[in-house]
Amino acid sequence: MGSVDHCLAGVTVGSGHNINKTAGLNIISSMPNLQHTQNKIVIGDDGYVLEDVPHLSDYIPNLPTYPNPLQDNPSYSVVKQYFVNVDDAVAQKIVVHKNSPRGKHFRRAGPRQKVYFEPDDVYACIVTCGGLCPGLNTVIREIVCGLYHMYGVSRVVGIDGGYRGFYSKNTIPLTPKVVNDIHKRGGTILGTSRGGHVTKKIVDSIQDRGMNQVYIIGGDGTQRGAAVIFEEIRRRGLNVAVAGIPKTIDNDIPVIDKSFGFDSAVEEAQRAISAAHVEATSFENGIGVVKLMGRDSGFIAMYATLASRDVDCCLIPESPFYLEGRGGLFEYIEHRLKENGHMVIVIAEGAGQGLVSESLKSTDPSGNKLLPDVGLWISERIKEHFLKQKKMVINLKYIDPTYMIRAIPSNASDNVYCTLLAQSAVHGAMAGYTGFTVGPVNGRHAYIPFNRIIEKQNKVVITDRMWARLLSSTNQPSFLRTRDIIKANKEEEPPTQLANDSTSTDENLVEKQILC
Repeated sequence: MGSVDHCLAGVTVGSGHNINKTAGLNIISSMPNLQHTQNKIVIGDDGYVLEDVPHLSDYIPNLPTYPNPLQDNPSYSVVKQYFVNVDDAVAQKIVVHKNSPRGKHFRRAGPRQKVYFEPDDVYACIVTCGGLCPGLNTVIREIVCGLYHMYGVSRVVGIDGGYRGFYSKNTIPLTPKVVNDIHKRGGTILGTSRGGHVTKKIVDSIQDRGMNQVYIIGGDGTQRGAAVIFEEIRRRGLNVAVAGIPKTIDNDIPVIDKSFGFDSAVEEAQRAISAAHVEATSFENGIGVVKLMGRDSGFIAMYATLASRDVDCCLIPESPFYLEGRGGLFEYIEHRLKENGHMVIVIAEGAGQGLVSESLKSTDPSGNKLLPDVGLWISERIKEHFLKQKKMVINLKYIDPTYMIRAIPSNASDNVYCTLLAQSAVHGAMAGYTGFTVGPVNGRHAYIPFNRIIEKQNKVVITDRMWARLLSSTNQPSFLRTRDIIKANKEEEPPTQLANDSTSTDENLVEKQILC
């Protein structure tokens, strides 16, 4: 396959798809009606598809290039191959059949032989947005140190207080000395906030201050904002690279293997679960309830449960449950108390929201729906049920470690991961790529278009083996009715020739699976 680095000369920007042949490949440019971001798609042989990211040269002609300073960096003198090959791509799916098409790929992250910025001309800024997450300070530190030590960039500043800091506050000078020890602290030294995204004011500030590299750290909402900022920068024809570093403690960003801070959150959640277990085992009919993060995705609750082995029941947003009646949660609690004399329940903050009567209608400044405290609600319902209906005395302790977990510094695993994310983002921006998010795909770091990151949320697949492993660990019932299983299967599986079969046939098959 020929070299297709970033040059897309002749590609027309507009709705639909425009195909050009470059080096024997079909290059498709598409602009969906609901999104302004232009998709760069390269079609190769045997079903090869590269979902490429934008490059400054796509809309600014005749940009000069410079030798990459890394080739003279003594730290890299022992590296066998300094630079990533221009044709290197990372496959989105690695489990295939012998006749499967090669499938979708993303451009591999890493340093290139040529850069599009002179180090002395770079004026970079870093902003953190949204909620706190372990590892924020580590990412900040490694962007600063990467720019300074790998590329010789000396002008790096932080934006104070999230997106609104672009137009309402002064910048914070950042040097390796300033950020030297910040990875040992939780939170973010730059401050953060929700909302405050006024595109024109932000891009005006970037343009007026002469910034030409923007590093945006945040979750899916923040990355949506980054995509809009990139589009406005491209519309104005500015020579500014926009790079996103995905941050969400819930691990709900799609495509990438995981988000930073997740491992630290799972590890810290063990302390809360352990405390709940101690409380539960110390009293007759003791129940420990632990609420963990997870508005729409239950990954923290699931992995913390699997790691702990002290949990008897895990409830997540993706798996519906019911309280009363045969096979319900109350029946299972009664069974476990009679069997073991104690019980530990882990519940994600977004689980069971359909059952909570006092549903809040308001949202936070980021547009997230404000959720009622499901942990407190379910604790009260359990106590009420066993006291009034079962005449059974229980000792229930409720633990909510949410903000304690968010505020911790990242653990060793996340520190290494944050370093790779930050350095990959720096390499991409210096190489002239823009409008991208960086992250690992099947263990290899890649540059991913913004639209792929923000198109949907990553969620636990309750028909997958990992959820089955959890059910096997806790011995809890699935709480799923037949229609829930059918719905989950249809959401996760592609259409087949059996898609037109009647629902009753599906229900018969599911009933047979349950009986088996």
